[in-house]
This record gives sequence, C-alpha cells and structure tokens, in this order.
Amino acid sequence: MSRRRLVYEGKAKILYEGPEPGTLIQYFKDDATAFNAQKKGSIAGKGVLNNRISEHIFTLLGQLGIPTHFIRRLNMREQLIRQVEIIPIEVVVRNVAAGTISTRLGLEEGTQLPRTILEYFYKDDALGDPMIADEHIAAFGWATQDEMTEIADMAIRVNDFLCGLFAGIGIRLVDFKLEFGRIWENEFARIILADEISPDGCRLWDMESGEKLDKDRFRRDLGGEAEAYQEVARRLGLLKGDDANMVLDLEQHRAKRGK
Repeated sequence: MSRRRLVYEGKAKILYEGPEPGTLIQYFKDDATAFNAQKKGSIAGKGVLNNRISEHIFTLLGQLGIPTHFIRRLNMREQLIRQVEIIPIEVVVRNVAAGTISTRLGLEEGTQLPRTILEYFYKDDALGDPMIADEHIAAFGWATQDEMTEIADMAIRVNDFLCGLFAGIGIRLVDFKLEFGRIWENEFARIILADEISPDGCRLWDMESGEKLDKDRFRRDLGGEAEAYQEVARRLGLLKGDDANMVLDLEQHRAKRGK
C-alpha cells in the first residue's frame, strides 16, 4: 500500500492528503478522550460507526442545501472531504441542560431550555477550549460578523433538522457541537460545515428511558459504549440485526493486522 502524507492527527480522526488538490481523506479512529484528553481510552468499532453516521447525516444536510465538506465515503473508516480553512471556534448547540451548562448555571440535568442556546468555544487544547463571546471573536479576527451570522443561522438550521431526525427514531437531541470552515473561491470565502456529526459530539438520550446513547457513557464510566453507538446506527437504518457485530468484528480484525 502506498504511503500517504499525514496532514493532521487529532484525538478522534486523522487527515491524509487527498487524491486531488483541495481534498483530504478523513480517517475515523477508535480512540476516545474526555475532559480535554485527561481521560483516554478506546471504543471498539467507534470509528466505523462514526464514519457511517456522519456520512448519513452530512448527506441529508447536503440534500437540504446546507454546504458541507463531505464528498463521499471511501471505506469503513475513511471518507473523502473538501479541504477547508477551519475556523477556530466550536459551536455548541444546546436544547436541554446537560454537561457544563448544568455545572456553570446550576441547572438540573435534563431541564428543557426555554430556547435553543448557541455557545462558542475557542479551539485550543492547551487552553482547554475556553468559552468565548462574540466580542472575542470580532476582536481577535477569528471570523467576521457576517461569517458568524451565517454560522449561527446554519447551526440553527442543522439543529432543527437533527431534532426532527432523531425524534423520529425515539432519540432526544440534548446538545451537539459543530465546526465550520472556509472554502476560498478566488478572493471570496464561503462558509461550510466541517468535521463530523456523530455520538462523539452529540448528547443523545432515549426518549422513553433517558438512556444515554453517546460518549457520555465513556465520560461517566457507564459502560456499553460500543452498544450505544451501534444502537444509534441501527435506529438510523445503517446497521441491521446481527450483521452489525459481524461487520464490525471483521473490520477490527483487519485493522489489527494492518491491512
């Protein structure tokens, strides 16, 4: 197998140089981290599932007219994406109180928020991804006001769609994070959705039982992480019956052999 040029390695994904200019290959790892990588581990088959789930969601969003970096899935762990200039801001969309907003504001976890809330965090692992305000973004030139307006509008559109998508399969979308990037066309920059949308970056609760079907199972040592990710994929129609475990076992075996 020809050696590919590594462009970037993050906590959950690796980016390789793509086959054509302006493209990258995004590889999904099984590695799991929490609390700014203070807790590390692995979830068997997570990369396979996140690749499928993110592909499915990005494809649907593209059909709705939301521009994304996704081009196509290449194999069980990789997808071809557009190379973008990442805006160093994580956008967290909150529908229900959970995680840090519960801690910061003393809200009981599970409380329905009076309206959808957007929060912004500066992408810097060394600083612990601190929460920031519009004033910081403008002052340090991370994005223009027009770009932030477009990002906020897109985030709300994504949220509206995902709330309906997950509600249709009995899942409550509590919150999730988004990342955006710029595509340059001559001197004009266009904002598009980047990164991934999967149980790694979403809080997903079963509507009836309240069971967590996301990375909080890893954060909180609840166990059953792989089964939770598989359940989300099954409800989305991406995995069917016993074939899911068989496919994941085969893929993991090949990954261990380096093939």
